[in-house]
Amino acid sequence: MSLEKLANIIFKDVDKTPEYYIKKYPKRNLKEGAKVTRYAPSPTGFQHIGGIFTALVDERLASQSEGIFCLRIEDTDQKREVQGAIEDTIVTMHNFGLDFNEGMTGEDTSKGDYGPYKQSERSEIYKTFAKDLVKRGLAYPCFCTPEELSELREKQVAEKITPGYYGEFAKCRNLTEEEAIAKIEAGENYILRLKSPGREDKRVEINDLIRGKISFPENTQDIVLIKGDGLPTYHFAHAIDDTLMRITNVIRGEEWLSSLPIHIQLFEVLGFELPKFSHVPTIMKNDNGSKRKLSKRKDAEAAVSYYKEVGYPTDSVKEYLLNIINSNFEEWREENPDLDYHKFPVELDKMSKSGALFDIVKLNDVSKNVICKMKAYEVYDRYITWAKEFDKEMYDLVTSNEKMCKEIFNIDKEGPKPRKDFAKWDEVKEKIFYFFEELFSKEEASKVELPNTLTLDAAKDIIKVYMEKRNTEVTCQEEWFEDLKQIGLDLGYCAKKKDYKKDPDSYKGMISDVAGAVRAALSHRSNTPDLYVIMSILGKDKVNKRFKSFIEL
Repeated sequence: MSLEKLANIIFKDVDKTPEYYIKKYPKRNLKEGAKVTRYAPSPTGFQHIGGIFTALVDERLASQSEGIFCLRIEDTDQKREVQGAIEDTIVTMHNFGLDFNEGMTGEDTSKGDYGPYKQSERSEIYKTFAKDLVKRGLAYPCFCTPEELSELREKQVAEKITPGYYGEFAKCRNLTEEEAIAKIEAGENYILRLKSPGREDKRVEINDLIRGKISFPENTQDIVLIKGDGLPTYHFAHAIDDTLMRITNVIRGEEWLSSLPIHIQLFEVLGFELPKFSHVPTIMKNDNGSKRKLSKRKDAEAAVSYYKEVGYPTDSVKEYLLNIINSNFEEWREENPDLDYHKFPVELDKMSKSGALFDIVKLNDVSKNVICKMKAYEVYDRYITWAKEFDKEMYDLVTSNEKMCKEIFNIDKEGPKPRKDFAKWDEVKEKIFYFFEELFSKEEASKVELPNTLTLDAAKDIIKVYMEKRNTEVTCQEEWFEDLKQIGLDLGYCAKKKDYKKDPDSYKGMISDVAGAVRAALSHRSNTPDLYVIMSILGKDKVNKRFKSFIEL
């Protein structure tokens, strides 16, 4: 009777029972094997790429099993909450094609029958289960001050004892109900702790769907369940939420592995069925030959906003992350170049158990493959959407020259091996600037790229002759090249490499030098798409103007 009295004093406004909530949130009516997953961030700042990584696994497993993908906001640490973080999470996930079947839809709105989906709005639920634990002698009020707990920890560390509040160090654990009630009635501050049934000589085993069988010592710590502000700790809240929301698969970062014994114990004392746990590897970075965790503080690419700012298409990022999630994705993509990535079956048992190495070079390769498959109009639309926010000058130039730009974006795009010019949108300007007189005319002579075998004066001599003698009536690339080759031969340049190697002193250079001079005059760059196509897009008047300007450099 004393335990019930203590529970009623601590939770005097709680009039429901755990059974009420178990009944209120029944098992979901889904097909056999359907997975219910949740992405459950804290609204404490910007989205980390690791969040997209985990959410992508959540979404794929739920979607491909015809299950449910939920968004739950874990905002019990309200001191760290950042205004607008919830909205940012929803928008970011939507931009990456990760739309939730249920959960929060805005700062204060949600959808679904298993809410509230914000932990700060579930206080009554947590208190109901906490009250039941007190009644059953599995939880108790702790009146230790922060100073006392700090002093205890210092003593334990000094004596090389496992730090924490447990066993003989849990001084409030053995207070009688009457003593606890007296302290509460006297107005002493308190928190609520679990009376851990764990033993040091026992271990817990679990089958992690990524790591296989893992084993840990049983939890013996009397962890905090309800904090002084009346809100639950993450540990307590997530066990209740995952159960009532009928989550079948908890997918989270490997940093939570050390908390697993606590979580398993909580599910057991609450009488809940364990979900299936999967701990995904931490995204790492190669830093001068050694691996380290991708850092919000040190690494720009840790922030999801980085990918938007530099212009990686979200499809590129997702395809790259799928390479990390399952290494066989790359082989699948090669075999299925035109299939949507949603057709790829994500499998947890094929995930790496060690840290996933983030490779920006590999991301660029993946992104080039993604962009090169886009139609010219899609490249145009996506680029101007990005440029409108991040490069106003290019936005104005490109939208003012829509027809020309779609021709540019269509260069060598419709053949069996489309060009792979861009990995991200902030690279476009440098690759196509020479089509715009406004940008091209600003270039200094020092930036002009010539073949290593050609001086500027020799290039000018070529252009003087080529400008006068070239056939402006050619109608295809083959005719154009034959015309250029003939002019080069007349100038003393060699057409065949073996002839040039045999007697280099008999020639001024190779025909490739002649093409290099034309390329430099038209673009100031040594690596461009096909010259005939460039000249066709620029038109005869612009080409002649470029030749004259080059001669005057």
